Amino acid sequence: MDFGFSEEQEMLRASARKFFENECTSTVVRQRMEEPAGVTDDFWTKLAEQGWLGLVYPEEFGGVGLGFVDLTVLMEEMGRVVMPGPFLATLLGGLAILEAGSAEQKKQWLPRLADGKAKAALAWTEPSARWDAAGVATTAKPTADGWLLSGTKLFVLDAHIADVTAVVARTAENKAGQPGLSLFLVPKGTPGFEPKLLPTMDQTRKLCEVVLRDVRLPGSALLGAKDGASAPLSRVLERATVALCAEMCGGAQKVLEMTTEYAKIRVAFNRPIGSYQGVKHRAADMLVDVENAKSLTYYAAWAVDENVPDSALAVSMAKAYASDAFRRVSAAGIQLHGGIGFTWEHDLHLYFKRAKSSEFTFGDATHHREKVAQLISL
Repeated sequence: MDFGFSEEQEMLRASARKFFENECTSTVVRQRMEEPAGVTDDFWTKLAEQGWLGLVYPEEFGGVGLGFVDLTVLMEEMGRVVMPGPFLATLLGGLAILEAGSAEQKKQWLPRLADGKAKAALAWTEPSARWDAAGVATTAKPTADGWLLSGTKLFVLDAHIADVTAVVARTAENKAGQPGLSLFLVPKGTPGFEPKLLPTMDQTRKLCEVVLRDVRLPGSALLGAKDGASAPLSRVLERATVALCAEMCGGAQKVLEMTTEYAKIRVAFNRPIGSYQGVKHRAADMLVDVENAKSLTYYAAWAVDENVPDSALAVSMAKAYASDAFRRVSAAGIQLHGGIGFTWEHDLHLYFKRAKSSEFTFGDATHHREKVAQLISL
């Protein structure tokens, strides 16, 4: 196995870093934090022009046709600048359509997502906050001409600006080996579909409550087979989790760089603080966390790309470690900066808040350690 990135992937990294340094500065991030949308049409169009909105979609559906290792490279660069906006939400919704949709549904939505003319979301979690079949109480009942959806979804990324939302609903009782879940496409403006912004600690990433009040959908809204959503949802979650881990690695790497640079110029008792053993050891611990998180994430990205048998294990190992690592690194960065690190004016709080929100997205470290234990039959 070649453990290095290809020349093309390094070119992608270089172009993405230059783009985000120019287009997604700290000032821009703070401006988007204050706005409900979290993104401007101009910035979203520029992402589409780079081909990044359709990076992992097949060329026949308007995408670039690259893999998840390539997406990992891009997500790292997004994490370095704490990029706001609905990129992750649209990736989730798009992957649900890609994994479960019919050829007609893919042709209808994926080209529009890839060229920036539409945004998407995935409504899965509910008040239980569980990422499994047992946590889904929203129901979809058959009617004479389609479906009737009722329930409440919580912590849905960017549902308030999504042009289409893939909703996970129960169409049968949850039994052993038969989760009874189905996916439905709900276009923006559908009567009874009511997304509402929630207050969040990480203001760069918008979360919504989505109430479905007897939402009537045509039969064509069913995404994939009835009661057959569990397998495609598992693939979607694995891939989106890898993307999130890469974003966390990028954020942690940036915090490490900010902290080591500060330690070289901040003087205490006539010496740079980086010359003190306590600071050196703390920075070394940060580096170990970052590098280990990257290694696990890169392997997980390769595993989902190649559909290897232990891909689920690799993803859970990466998420468990990256969740803890990003939180530890961002907290250490604040502490090593001292008083200035605690101020609103310094950017470190943006990374710490993103670390905390990412820690619980798609399951926290405890959730994924339990999955690892189950997968290795402990």
